[in-house]
Amino acid sequence: MAEKHLIVVDLDGTLLTDDKQISSRTKEVLKKAMEQGHEVMIATGRPYRSSGLYYNELGLVTPIVNFNGAFVHHPRNNSWGIYHEPMDLKTTSEIVEACHNFDFHNIIAEVQDDLYFHYHDERLINLFNLGDPAITSGDLRRMLNDDPTCMLIHATEKTAPLIRDHLSEVHAEVIHHRRWTAPWHVIELVKLGLNKAVGIQRAAADLNIPRERIIAFGDEDNDLEMIEYAGTGVAMGNAINELKNIANEVTLTNEEDGVAAFLESKLNLAIDKKSAI
Repeated sequence: MAEKHLIVVDLDGTLLTDDKQISSRTKEVLKKAMEQGHEVMIATGRPYRSSGLYYNELGLVTPIVNFNGAFVHHPRNNSWGIYHEPMDLKTTSEIVEACHNFDFHNIIAEVQDDLYFHYHDERLINLFNLGDPAITSGDLRRMLNDDPTCMLIHATEKTAPLIRDHLSEVHAEVIHHRRWTAPWHVIELVKLGLNKAVGIQRAAADLNIPRERIIAFGDEDNDLEMIEYAGTGVAMGNAINELKNIANEVTLTNEEDGVAAFLESKLNLAIDKKSAI
């Protein structure tokens, strides 16, 4: 076979179709890659509770990167270690306090797989409820007792950039923040220095796979570091332009089996199309 590669896939907009499924073709190609000795892993901004089902569906045996690198573990090997690098609780409280100087809809804190909502909102709770997390509602300045893995600030179109300016001015040395793409006015926060590439480095070192044999697929700005780090960084056809500009390659969209199409060519993984229907 070809030299062993580590294949890293983002979930939403990359591995998954728009209806949050893994296509038959993509599943078959990844299965063949693993049969030929390659390693496949997931790197996502999602928590494990809402990504574990895809991990199990693919039958993966590798570590998984969650919360954009803030939580990395091996679901099938407890001795591999757990890397959890949350934000500081004091910083979190200061940020919640500052948000009250701006208009915002809600603030969500996630402590691994537990959810905390600053304001009770059934619609948001239902949106985040996948995996049956423990849910607490109430002022985060009082209700949150543990360092959060990440935070989400649901702002308005007008105040989102103002809140980001404040975060950059006051907390730049301790947290990293991104804004979700339109139409969402959501600011996502994690501890400074964390990204998907950090988690991938840990997994690749354990698997003894060098950087030049890492193939990573992504579509959004939380994939930038991962795509830049990988020996072969691949942007999906539906990816943001910023990601396409730094990627080594651009493949088809997530609706066109872009991951499968690229791997079929790159690693000679052509499959019987009838088996993927």
